Amino acid sequence: MAQEFEGIAEALGAFAVSLQEGRYYDAHEEIERLWYPRRFDDDDEVRLWKGLINAAVAFELTRRGRPKPSETAWKTYLKYRPLNDTLVTVHKELYVRIMNLIERQRGKLCPSS
Repeated sequence: MAQEFEGIAEALGAFAVSLQEGRYYDAHEEIERLWYPRRFDDDDEVRLWKGLINAAVAFELTRRGRPKPSETAWKTYLKYRPLNDTLVTVHKELYVRIMNLIERQRGKLCPSS
């Protein structure tokens, strides 16, 4: 169990660094390696990972000049974002920091949104 917690923290940390560096595809990959094996779990933390993946995808699509698919991915992030409000996890503070980072990145990439 401790190893799983460390793996989650490591992936979330790598996700944050990738976002800060503008490596959105890499950020997506960091969380997808957590999410994919557990994608059918009935677990809000797993659903939140799906939201984080979609935020990174939205940023990558924006960079590639694909606004419509980007907006679709962003809406998926917004759908799952509220899960963090009620999520009970040792990673809560990290999720809050990541979501703040996502909002800042969104402001940089899409200042009018």
